[in-house]
Amino acid sequence: MSSQDMSEVPAWKRDLLREVGKVVVGNEAALEALIIALFARGHVLLEGVPGTAKTLMVRALSAAVGLDFGRIQFTPDLMPSDVVGTHVFDLQNGQFRLTKGPIFTEVLLADEINRAPAKTQSALLEAMQECQVSIDGERHPLSNCFVVFATQNPVEHEGTYALPEAQLDRFLLKVQVGYPSLEEEDEILARAGLDMGTPNLEQIVPVLSRQQLMAARALAASVQVTAPVRGYIRDLLRATRSSALVSLGAGPRAGVHLVSAARWSALLAGREFVTPDDVRRMLNPVICHRLVLAPEVELDGQSSSEVMDRIASSIDVPR
Repeated sequence: MSSQDMSEVPAWKRDLLREVGKVVVGNEAALEALIIALFARGHVLLEGVPGTAKTLMVRALSAAVGLDFGRIQFTPDLMPSDVVGTHVFDLQNGQFRLTKGPIFTEVLLADEINRAPAKTQSALLEAMQECQVSIDGERHPLSNCFVVFATQNPVEHEGTYALPEAQLDRFLLKVQVGYPSLEEEDEILARAGLDMGTPNLEQIVPVLSRQQLMAARALAASVQVTAPVRGYIRDLLRATRSSALVSLGAGPRAGVHLVSAARWSALLAGREFVTPDDVRRMLNPVICHRLVLAPEVELDGQSSSEVMDRIASSIDVPR
């Protein structure tokens, strides 16, 4: 990929934000994180209270890239076969045929993922890591564009199941989706009509083709990550493992994900090299959901983000 190709990336981001902005008001930071994950072929856990456009953002972004969209509403009675599919006996030809589940798509919205038990949540593990699923011992590849955007409610705990560490570690980013600002809420109310504010996704025009997306993903390999920046990432990871504030620190996969996210942070800013600012910007979304805080820290009410900020402040930043 040439420097000219790399210079197009900020324009792609602007085009995607413009199209998604036709139906989504605000949430630009969350949308940029989704764009980073889409380019990096990573998965995102979106956390926010109901009604903050989490589902709408995912649907709109998939439309702006022209990708197939699928949705699974996670519930306590959802079975793994409801996610991946199963073999069904066909009476006409006397043979079993595969009925594929909703996971066979390109952009998968796992809505309220923490409402399903661990057995069903684990049905996503192989897909998220290896881009394939196993059904009755037979492996089936998924699309090269396959990404998972999962949502969960941060305040409602009745009837929910905590995501295990192995599941959380598969998510490239965890993004907090908050309430809109005063101006954004005014705009939302101004757009609301007799249809109860239901957006028209048909007005979104694809601005990035599937082929362009696949070609763009190769750009990250050309982004320079110098030895001092890699050392900075290493020191941040190791500091989470030695901190008294943390019971379980970030593993090697977290470092690989942080490098990838930082590369795309640089590309979206129009740069061909990663700076410490890129690393710091992506640090909390990549790392915080992987940390298990010490019991006394949780009792004090400290968040993973606050702990990560304290750890990061103790690490020397390379010049």
